[in-house]
Amino acid sequence: MLLLILYVSIALIFSFFCSIAEAVLLSVTSPYIASLEQKGKRTGKLLRKLKDDVNRPLAAILTLNTIAHTFGAAGVGAEAAVIFGNEYIGVISAVMTLSILIFSEIIPKTLGASYWRQLAPVVATFLRYLVWILFPLVFLSQTLTKRLSKSSELKGFSREEFAAMADLGAREGQLAVKESRILKNLFRLSSTKIKSIMTPRTVVFALQQNISIDNFFEQHYQTPFSRIPIYNRDRDDITGFVLKDDILLAQARDMHNSQLHEFKRDIKAVPSTDSVSELFEFLLDRREHIVLVVDEYGGMEGIVTLEDVVETLLGLEIVDEADKTVDMQALARALWEKRARNIGLIADEVNQTSGGEAIKPVENAEISDERSEADAPAENTEISERNEPSENADVNQAIEK
Repeated sequence: MLLLILYVSIALIFSFFCSIAEAVLLSVTSPYIASLEQKGKRTGKLLRKLKDDVNRPLAAILTLNTIAHTFGAAGVGAEAAVIFGNEYIGVISAVMTLSILIFSEIIPKTLGASYWRQLAPVVATFLRYLVWILFPLVFLSQTLTKRLSKSSELKGFSREEFAAMADLGAREGQLAVKESRILKNLFRLSSTKIKSIMTPRTVVFALQQNISIDNFFEQHYQTPFSRIPIYNRDRDDITGFVLKDDILLAQARDMHNSQLHEFKRDIKAVPSTDSVSELFEFLLDRREHIVLVVDEYGGMEGIVTLEDVVETLLGLEIVDEADKTVDMQALARALWEKRARNIGLIADEVNQTSGGEAIKPVENAEISDERSEADAPAENTEISERNEPSENADVNQAIEK
């Protein structure tokens, strides 16, 4: 009887440790290992080594598990036949199978998957010695595996998996909803085009470069914009931009007759087909805050600012007390509809955007063909959380005027 208990214990105990080690090994994540390595913990290096060549520890685990099951089953069968007789072999086998299923498969694997963080250091050490002890069998297993299959597994995470992890982190409470949104938007920057976040040409606030300082303050002293594009012949001929601070300083120095072009700063241009991530690198590398957006023929399509990029990343509009219009792209569509209605291109009762989506009325928007926001945020239809109903709340008077 004692021998029977010994065989059962050997089969269950060894199988228990093998199952829990397998569950922990497969549950440990690469970010967790990286965090341990950054902290300089030895466990991190050991886990990294095991995960980089996961076939070795898995082969060792399965080898020990198979030996334990085979040895235990043979011993239990032999002892059961001696003690209870051959007629009870079937009953003993059923009890043994059920015990192995519950106590060496279900329970340990559940524990390993649930508490892998706490068990990882112990399991890493256990697997290190297990691989060393069973090295001949592990080596044979690896050799056969490599001959039978080709390794085509891609290591690491894809962009889609990172985005899914951000969603999962928010649902499980590990990340705030805003943090999850920023992470997902970050992964979309490379696929989002500049054209979708720029301020369209028709609503860019720009001034003729020969305007004097006095004329500027007579006509535009209330402008809230810090960087103002200036043009020569027409609005398609942008020659640079001026800082409002420079204009204020010139006025303070009694340079009333000076013209805007005397304070001009160069403005760079980027193609509208570039991605937002490329734009972000461009702005940072050149320390620019505002750039022209041009089409494939070099014609001006609009203006984009560093603020637009930040808004795209955050997934919201940055609005201060000076901003009268939130969504400049919706404003541009409203102005187009107004002009089209005036010349009879569309009927008065039709209230749709060029893309077919109904424009919602808004309040407190000052509409002028020559006056709009260069630094104001643009709508990004590809980025989450930016197309909320409240963002269309500034286009009402564009339709009415």
